[in-house]
Amino acid sequence: MKYGDWDGVGTFIWQDDSWPAMRYDLAALAPALARVSHSQGLLLGRLAEVGLEQRERACLQALTDDVIKTSAIEGETLEPASVRSSVARRLGVDIGALAPSDRHVDGVVDMVLDATTRCQEPLSARRLWGWHAALFPTDFNGLHRIRVGQWRNDAGGPMQVVSGALGRERVHFQAPPASRLVSETDNFLAWANADTGEPLLIKAGLAHLWFVTLHPFDDGNGRIARAVGDLFLARADGGSQRYYSLSAQIQRERKAYYQVLECTQRGDLDVTPWLAWFLDALQRALDAALEGLVSVLGKARFWQRWAQVPFNERQVFMLNRALDAPDGHLSTARWAKLTRCSNDTALRDLQVLLKLGVIRRLPAGGRSTSYEIAPLTSA
Repeated sequence: MKYGDWDGVGTFIWQDDSWPAMRYDLAALAPALARVSHSQGLLLGRLAEVGLEQRERACLQALTDDVIKTSAIEGETLEPASVRSSVARRLGVDIGALAPSDRHVDGVVDMVLDATTRCQEPLSARRLWGWHAALFPTDFNGLHRIRVGQWRNDAGGPMQVVSGALGRERVHFQAPPASRLVSETDNFLAWANADTGEPLLIKAGLAHLWFVTLHPFDDGNGRIARAVGDLFLARADGGSQRYYSLSAQIQRERKAYYQVLECTQRGDLDVTPWLAWFLDALQRALDAALEGLVSVLGKARFWQRWAQVPFNERQVFMLNRALDAPDGHLSTARWAKLTRCSNDTALRDLQVLLKLGVIRRLPAGGRSTSYEIAPLTSA
């Protein structure tokens, strides 16, 4: 999709006389809603099959991905080890050695966790200001000082989403003027905290769109909008623990995300296309989580089956790699290289596993001999 430059005419959604009365075709969205709800139930059902430790690890991974990717959408790179350590500290999950703490990383983690673990608590201006202050602990974004923990004042001009080189900028969106923010945010918060009758998945998509359209802060609006959406998704999930990351899916589809936002914010008050995209992206996020959980379950069953076998460290290391890899193939040369042992030692390790039935030889022989994890039913 392509969009023309803004010409100053009242073409943005918030300039409609009926704003913020957004409307949507629930019948058209019903199939996507049903699919997402089914996947949510399927994911929770699969999680019930694993132990507490595996559930904690899955939650840790989902939240780590969420923190990293919500920043990556805005072009900011966070150190994964630092994020994982920060999340683990707050969840009380033991992951061994922890990476050094980073005040900025901790702030993003605090916002994401506050939105999800306290999802049943009401939204307020003070709570949103706290999230904003957590994102910008130094009151600066790079070299630019910003108003932290308060609504923007437009002292530097209208709040615009712009791309392109200096002098050739393209305005993708212009937010409501600062003079309207008190009434606009009051309306948003009253709706967010009321029982308005929408399915919670729909409310999550509307909240995300509404907040990012208001763009009430000098910076950080996208990340906070996604946290607001996550709050309602956590309510829809019926719990505070997260096992999938919508932000990670949005990062994978970043171009489409910005396109559908721009198209919606330049359109009328019918936001059905935005909600359709939002639900489809959510479905893909759940599919990714389910796929990852299948791998976790398979790995747990594997080690449960072979729990009484005293594998050496090299075998444990390489079996875990094979279980995690897309193809999972093993070979003598690769074994020797990754475990830093001789080819003879690698071959002996493999032969032991082959004799036990832990692995099986693939059809190709000779110098191309390789192995894969044997199905548990054949063990």
